[in-house]
Amino acid sequence: MHDIRAIRENPAAFDAALARRGLSPMSDRVLSLDADRRARIVAAETAQADQNRASKEVGAAKARGDDAEFERLRALVAEKKADVTKLQAEASLLDGRLRDLLMEIPNLPLDSVPDGKDEADNVELRRWGSPRAFDFAPVEHFEIAGVKTGMDFETAAKLSGSRFVVLKGGVARIHRALAQFMLDLHVTRHDLQETWTPVLVLENMMVGTGQLPKFGEDSYLTREGYWLIPTSEVTLTNTVNGDLVDHATLPRRMVAHSQCFRSEAGSAGRDTTGMLRQHQFEKVEMVSITDADTGVAEHDRMTRCAEAVLEALELPYRTIVLCTGDMGFGARITHDLEVWLPGQDKYREISSVSYCGDFQARRMNARYRSEKTGKPEFVHTLNGSGLAVGRTLIAVLENGQQADGSVLLPAALHPYLGGATKLRADGGLA
Repeated sequence: MHDIRAIRENPAAFDAALARRGLSPMSDRVLSLDADRRARIVAAETAQADQNRASKEVGAAKARGDDAEFERLRALVAEKKADVTKLQAEASLLDGRLRDLLMEIPNLPLDSVPDGKDEADNVELRRWGSPRAFDFAPVEHFEIAGVKTGMDFETAAKLSGSRFVVLKGGVARIHRALAQFMLDLHVTRHDLQETWTPVLVLENMMVGTGQLPKFGEDSYLTREGYWLIPTSEVTLTNTVNGDLVDHATLPRRMVAHSQCFRSEAGSAGRDTTGMLRQHQFEKVEMVSITDADTGVAEHDRMTRCAEAVLEALELPYRTIVLCTGDMGFGARITHDLEVWLPGQDKYREISSVSYCGDFQARRMNARYRSEKTGKPEFVHTLNGSGLAVGRTLIAVLENGQQADGSVLLPAALHPYLGGATKLRADGGLA
């Protein structure tokens, strides 16, 4: 959500930032609503003052026996009272419309974000590792012999429909081991606080992080009015919803492993085979709550935390900065990590790390008291995958596949698998 005062002070800069996202100017519409709302507020205050003044004069007219003036003043009090009620209701309605409009407008990109229309204009920052040279034609994860018995899409479709999977045997153990490894790495090496949160949340929590009202079709709503989280960004970020945070406790760095649920409403026909894009999946999510001065540096730190997971798993990847046209709704800047998938012969996204500034905090009314000014200021928020567990499983399987249908596993996972070093061609661990 945006600061209306900043839009009033520099509407041209606001529109210019939206133009970088490929959007039409919106400041005139925003400021028109704002002016109408403020005019009603001023008119209500004036009518209230007139009502108060007339109320005081009513008693004096009664005391001196001036019945005509008494009746005039009493009628004036009633008229002004009705005006106040009407104007306040109009102001409240306009305030709601203004809030709804501001809720629909995406965050403004940092100056450092490259301009562009879509993913073709994203900019690569760096690469790590070299794609392995295979002496056979590598296949996608679901085609590997050792994976086929442990990745059951047919049973999942019987249970739940498309875009679900049942994991069994060695594949299920590797999937579980990956989540445990990621958590341990973030807690012990990166000093993130392990956190466990619900997967069902109230509607205002989804509003707080920007999933609602604009992207409701992307998530699942229960009959009882709870929303299933699309990522634990929702719960971790909202831990400060409505709070005045002690500045001394910042930055707050959290990590959670959770089930995630997405309808994939806009992905019809995309990645329909395998488990790259599922309605239910697991993710290890990182969230930082910080102040206005350290948000950009924290973004770089969080990116390195995600990169460290891929490096420990010996998975080649590249880090890119998204251009203005490809950036998510709530982000000011986003780094995507793309892991090499030899079965597809391309890099695919495995983590998005975003700095949101005070965009989410304004929606949540989450503040800290500045040590410089002593005044409350909005916190700054960041979130990033560290990593998507299912996609990491895919990368481990594809990069470690062998000609005989087995998979050699990264050394970092061996302790989590009872010393097993590979997935056999029959789906067991050895």
